[in-house]
Amino acid sequence: MGTCATALLLLTGCGTTPPDSPAATRPAVRPGTAASPGVGGPPGRARVRAAPVPHAPRAHPREIPDLGPRTRAGIPADSRQALVVTGDDYDSSLSTAVLYTRDDPARGWRPVAGPWPAHNALDGWTDRHEQGDLRSPVGVYGLTYAGGLLAPPRTAFPYDHNPLFTVDGEGFDGEPLEGAFDYVVAIDYNRAPRTSPLDRTRPLGEERGGGIWLHVDHGGPTQGCVSLPADRMRELLTALDPAKKPIVVMGDAEGLER
Repeated sequence: MGTCATALLLLTGCGTTPPDSPAATRPAVRPGTAASPGVGGPPGRARVRAAPVPHAPRAHPREIPDLGPRTRAGIPADSRQALVVTGDDYDSSLSTAVLYTRDDPARGWRPVAGPWPAHNALDGWTDRHEQGDLRSPVGVYGLTYAGGLLAPPRTAFPYDHNPLFTVDGEGFDGEPLEGAFDYVVAIDYNRAPRTSPLDRTRPLGEERGGGIWLHVDHGGPTQGCVSLPADRMRELLTALDPAKKPIVVMGDAEGLER
């Protein structure tokens, strides 16, 4: 898209000075000198001020958009990968995920994958997750271990290939849950980091819930996890790099803007 503009320059003040005008009898002044009428002596040289040298504006590292100061403050300084999951509304089970990276800290964050459609918990989001509340916890959490029923795609991420990642039954909309745990990435909410997603350690206590994962979407709301389509889960596992200390930033849009 482009806009073409035509500039019109009006030249004014062009002409000759009448011979009998006062200006015609004034002595000529050489360029670069100044004359003082009625004062003897040689004319002084005019003071010429150097034009200021423009300075290029200082570039600031790019921030992840639509995050408020409180959310940004929760992002560790040494994290260089962030999956941002933004819920449509506080009480909605629909959300969108985008993967960001900051390989060059001076340039800041840039999106590298997404946006991807996602689901979160049936009743939306909460700042204080409790067992069985059917809400996903808002916050910034580490991603340190993955697993699944299927063998992993090419990935550098720690992965527990285990037949215990089996689920059946139906979801809230009557959709089959089979295959939902083919690939999972544990979200480090109320769990021991760098352990299998199957680990049952709950540092905050059982009443604060746990087992919050990224897993394969089954076509409906979750109990507290975030789900992505199977091909997006494979893409995410391929992209995740433990050396970049990946995190997930998750919550409803209004909550993340705080």
